[in-house]
Amino acid sequence: MSPFHFLAALVLAAAANAAGAQGWAPQKNVELVVPNPPGGSNDKTARTIEHVWSAGRMLPATLTVVNRAGGGGSIAYTYVQQHAGDPHYLVVAGPALLTNNITGASKLHHSDLTPIAALFNDYTAFAVAANSALRTGKDLADRLRRDPKSVTIGFSPLLGSHNHIAAGVAMKAMGGAARELKVVAYKGSADALPNLMGGHIDLVTTASGNVAPHVTAGRLRVLAITADRRLPGALADVPTWREQGVNVVFGAWRAIFAPKGITPQQAAYWAGLLKKATEVQEWQDDLRKNVWADSFVSGDAFRKELDQDYAEMKAVLTDLGLAR
Repeated sequence: MSPFHFLAALVLAAAANAAGAQGWAPQKNVELVVPNPPGGSNDKTARTIEHVWSAGRMLPATLTVVNRAGGGGSIAYTYVQQHAGDPHYLVVAGPALLTNNITGASKLHHSDLTPIAALFNDYTAFAVAANSALRTGKDLADRLRRDPKSVTIGFSPLLGSHNHIAAGVAMKAMGGAARELKVVAYKGSADALPNLMGGHIDLVTTASGNVAPHVTAGRLRVLAITADRRLPGALADVPTWREQGVNVVFGAWRAIFAPKGITPQQAAYWAGLLKKATEVQEWQDDLRKNVWADSFVSGDAFRKELDQDYAEMKAVLTDLGLAR
């Protein structure tokens, strides 16, 4: 080998070693898939991640947010599953990933994807119209214990969704039977909340951020939240269920998953980049604006939480008569 070729080989070897030391990084466009149409919580999550990564030049590749709505999220989850081993596909997921499997709506199990990190919890608010006779969580609990069918509860997007589970968990903690609840499922909170304000239903269980503007405007009141502590902003004066004698903490987490079969190094890369995003001021501002609670967890700890959530949700959905 000539001195020139020997030197060139050394340079290439050094470059390869440096790349290996730095770890894996995406080599082509990354798709961040959203299981809903534009505008909802999952879409907001994806758009914020995209902006934070872009503004901070954290991602050495392009990123495209792709909305693949339908099937209660199953279309998006299955699409990502079909790209097994390719770390250039990510999906925003919530409890529907678990509940779809429990209710038989989808054969896809959460173990069919690679869990990267949970980002935050979206706690459920139990909201009534401003003129409702129900003034506190205790009032609601007393009414439900006495006559569960006397309170019509609306939520979205379907039976067995996390907002339905939140109502079932609360009913069970009150000492009642979850399947005795009188419920109405709407396509979205944009349908449920007007029906509540119009007096067609008595209560809505929905994301706290969905009701915050209506509370500020005096159109709604929130009787209780499923958080472990009071939330900031418009709902700062709303007590938790635990404060009112009902032992309920239930958050609808938002998380990022990748296809099955990616390497631990690739999963660690995405978890690290997501952690950086959650530390940026814009992310923190979005948490406050949407009344989301920071709950970042990744790796094995996240996997254990998913398995625990699956078991707990299956127990509630069994009580509701919806588990298969």
